[in-house]
Amino acid sequence: GGAYADFLASRPRDAENTAIENLINQARRLNARVHVLHLSSSDALAPIAAAKAEGVKITVESCPHFLTLTAEEIPDGATEFKCCPPIREASNQDALWQGLADGTIDCIVSDHSPSTADLKTPDFASAWGGISSLQLGLPAIWTEARRRGFDLTDVVRWMSEAPARLAGLDRKGAIEAGRDADFAVLAPEATFTVDPAELQHRNRITAYAGRTLSGVVTSTWLRGEKIADHGTLAEPSGRLLERRSRQV
Repeated sequence: GGAYADFLASRPRDAENTAIENLINQARRLNARVHVLHLSSSDALAPIAAAKAEGVKITVESCPHFLTLTAEEIPDGATEFKCCPPIREASNQDALWQGLADGTIDCIVSDHSPSTADLKTPDFASAWGGISSLQLGLPAIWTEARRRGFDLTDVVRWMSEAPARLAGLDRKGAIEAGRDADFAVLAPEATFTVDPAELQHRNRITAYAGRTLSGVVTSTWLRGEKIADHGTLAEPSGRLLERRSRQV
């Protein structure tokens, strides 16, 4: 149906918590390295922190939508907010930010999951589950991080440095000699209101429509070449990235 409360109840925290506890137990038993994708349940933070303290090789990520959107604000039928695991309550979000602050959560990743408009039906059971966050992730996180007293150094660590390290991409994640000159030029005090029609996504559906966000990306640079300038994009010039090192 169209009630968000029903969809949220169908994906309870207990299911997520149990899956993570099972993962921790297997990592401990096998001495294996594991990574928790898309953490949304703050209840899992305590066992994850305990496992890290014990020496279990576990890393954890969360996503912009879990850190900036709350269940209380989602209207019934608004399936642009549907993702799995689901966006949970404001109190849960507060705890996730604490998990970032104390290092239990290692990084923030986009979980960009685009969909055509016809797949976002008003029924939470049948609608596509996923949120397109790639273009808006940085300003969304910066807006909320600043409100909570964090600075850009924290955001860079969570969204760039830590993901590059986790993926073993030793030429990425920092601006320094010997690395690729990948960076965005950000006007941190500038604001904009999200208009789906102005997004670069092929399918312009977003849970952030109408939100005013801080942090305007004025240009983007890839290996020292400008690939985006005030919304104007250059021809694609990406390369296959291969892991050069392995985190253990």
